[in-house]
Amino acid sequence: MDIGLLINLISGAVGGNVAGKAVKSLDMGTLWNSVAGIIGGGLGGQILTQLGLDPGAAAAAATDSGGLGAIVSQIGGGGVGGAILLLIAGYVKKMMAKA
Repeated sequence: MDIGLLINLISGAVGGNVAGKAVKSLDMGTLWNSVAGIIGGGLGGQILTQLGLDPGAAAAAATDSGGLGAIVSQIGGGGVGGAILLLIAGYVKKMMAKA
């Protein structure tokens, strides 16, 4: 398994949980926040890579810190992807409950 993908998945889980706790109305509980975050973190990282916008590669090339910039950027990308997917999933769940 690629270490970058693993970082995206873990940070996605964290991002999903942080977003769920920050927006209580869209919180789906720790388990589902984590699941949505993991999926969002993985997808977010893959989409950025496919679009040629791999921030990890750019940061690694720009720094001499042994790839620390790449790791930080992957954590940020995974966390944001996880948070976004959790917010979307929470909103959809909330709308379906009203129907």
